[in-house]
Amino acid sequence: MSLNLHSHLQGISAFVHTVEAGSFTAAAARMGVSKSATGKSVARLEDRLGIRLLDRTTRSLNLTVEGQAYYQSCLKVLEELNAAETLLASRKRVVSGTLRINLPISFGRLCVMPVLMGVASRNPDLNLDVSFTDRQVDLVEEGIDLVVRIGDPGAHASLVGRSIGRQHSIICAAPTYLNSRGRPTTVEELDSHDCLAFGKDGRPLPWAVVGLDGTVRLLTIRPRHTICHGEALRDAAANGLGLAYLSTWLAAEDLRIGRLEAVSIPTPVEDAPISALWPRSRDLAPKVRAVVDALVEAFMPTQPTES
Repeated sequence: MSLNLHSHLQGISAFVHTVEAGSFTAAAARMGVSKSATGKSVARLEDRLGIRLLDRTTRSLNLTVEGQAYYQSCLKVLEELNAAETLLASRKRVVSGTLRINLPISFGRLCVMPVLMGVASRNPDLNLDVSFTDRQVDLVEEGIDLVVRIGDPGAHASLVGRSIGRQHSIICAAPTYLNSRGRPTTVEELDSHDCLAFGKDGRPLPWAVVGLDGTVRLLTIRPRHTICHGEALRDAAANGLGLAYLSTWLAAEDLRIGRLEAVSIPTPVEDAPISALWPRSRDLAPKVRAVVDALVEAFMPTQPTES
């Protein structure tokens, strides 16, 4: 590789990381270099192109019109490079390279990270780049190799998916709260209780309950508090703030030690699928397959076929 080409790729990488991270400081942390080195790489890129890619202020960085167009072109170049590396890795059948994986915040930290650490320890040539968010991410646009999602993954022509499990949720609260306010046994009684909702996309999510006829319905609650973080929601319930609808994987330890107690209002045995998704346009690299297989083994009693 010539020195000029190497410098060009450094500039492109620094530029893309800066746009995605929102600042030179955050981009430098991603790349493992200094802030000044990142800024100089982008400046050299702008000098070579003869255009300003970023408008810089003391508080923010914003793409110029030319910068936006160049950013989209850079993403395509990096996608092609990633595809070439993936193809080579798949031919070698070696679990290696960097795996960019996006996870739900609480489920990812509590349940998926232990699996990933096991895969990484067994494969010393594998590097993990893990991000956490409960929003829907665009894998192709954001250069992500694999995501784990809870809920209906939907139909995406650009994605391939595999089920890795299903979750079950219950209505529960701290024993101190239930001793003070009573233990509801019907949906109607919830109106007289403080309910804690999980907030997503600016709205509280409904609770899935099972009626007397066995049918499942989504219950729109009037929350006393809305909390947009699973572990914070669990902690609020455990500290007596009210009833919460929690996944058993999230509440298990608190139920075991008695900080939380489930009430007798029935909920569906399985209320949401858990899926692993990756871009259809890419060959299934060994690094992706290794993680998906490990997740299936960890969360499902039997391995399903790929969809």
